[in-house]
Amino acid sequence: MITLSLAMIVKNEEKVLERCLDSIKGIVDEIIIVDTGSIDKTVEVAEKYTSHVYDFEWIDDFAAARNYAFSKATCDYIMWLDADDYLEESEQEKLLALKAAFDMSIDVALLKYNLAFDEFGNVTMSNYRERIMKRERNFQWEEPVHECITPAGNVQRFEIAVTHGEKNRTHSHRNLDIYEKQTELSARGTFYYARELHTHNRLEDAIVQFEKFLESGLGWREDNITTCFDLFRIYSDLGQKQKGLTYLFQTFLYDLPRARNCCKIGEHFADGQDYRQAIYWYELALNPNSQYEAGFFQKDFCDFIPHMQLCVCFDRIKKHQLAYKHHLKAQALKPDHAGVKYNDDYFAKLFAEEGGG
Repeated sequence: MITLSLAMIVKNEEKVLERCLDSIKGIVDEIIIVDTGSIDKTVEVAEKYTSHVYDFEWIDDFAAARNYAFSKATCDYIMWLDADDYLEESEQEKLLALKAAFDMSIDVALLKYNLAFDEFGNVTMSNYRERIMKRERNFQWEEPVHECITPAGNVQRFEIAVTHGEKNRTHSHRNLDIYEKQTELSARGTFYYARELHTHNRLEDAIVQFEKFLESGLGWREDNITTCFDLFRIYSDLGQKQKGLTYLFQTFLYDLPRARNCCKIGEHFADGQDYRQAIYWYELALNPNSQYEAGFFQKDFCDFIPHMQLCVCFDRIKKHQLAYKHHLKAQALKPDHAGVKYNDDYFAKLFAEEGGG
């Protein structure tokens, strides 16, 4: 069995830190907490779980803080969490089992990161993050904001999920301010700077940075695809939907069509009542080849959304049996969804009127 350090950076996390540490304390062998300037009771909470609590003077650099936390680790492997992350009980059991049988030839373990949920608690967006690293490899965090470690060596993916719990915070200017103090940004930095600009509704500035990122030719494929999708959203918000649509088609330069992009193209044609083309794109979203997502994965675009929209499109062209087939598939996925229940009533009345039972 390997030994495992947990290394965290925190600031003003008294409301969520206990949940995080309760979910991991029985799994890790060492907990390291680096505080970057809390003015609440974060440090007091941390000290209930570990004597390894350190101060780090904030220098507008998340990577520097995380590297400091990693430098304090002494176990075979190092795991990181944010204070608003936690493991569900079922995932705690999986992680304990993995730790007991861990192959020490592994350099980096990627774990699932559940980021968003629907009203029924179903995961609607997730990705895989570098979560557990071999200490002797001395991996270094990079980038002052949206920091990351570049996986290298023997990298393995595991179906163990960390849950990201929302803290209901408004979008602060912290990340944007850090970016705008930088004299030079990497390709990744330019991408995330553009996303911060978009979040803060500086749309014209965001367009400039997104275009700069694409033109660099240095971006990761998934970030290129995401950039095109974000440009689609921006131009749609600016009332230039046709121009936005061209960016969805540009995603095909980087990889096979993705389900989310297919659904948005389908939506464009459905809005224009061109149901034949809309059906084509929604059906393509259901194709397994459209459902590969190495970055952020939003499952609803792979099944529920296209089934719901195909139901509508086939109904509009009077192909009610095909519409009903897709309704049943959507119903199997989310039986309590308001749209599904509405369609239940709709088809009951339709078939009664048609004498079809």
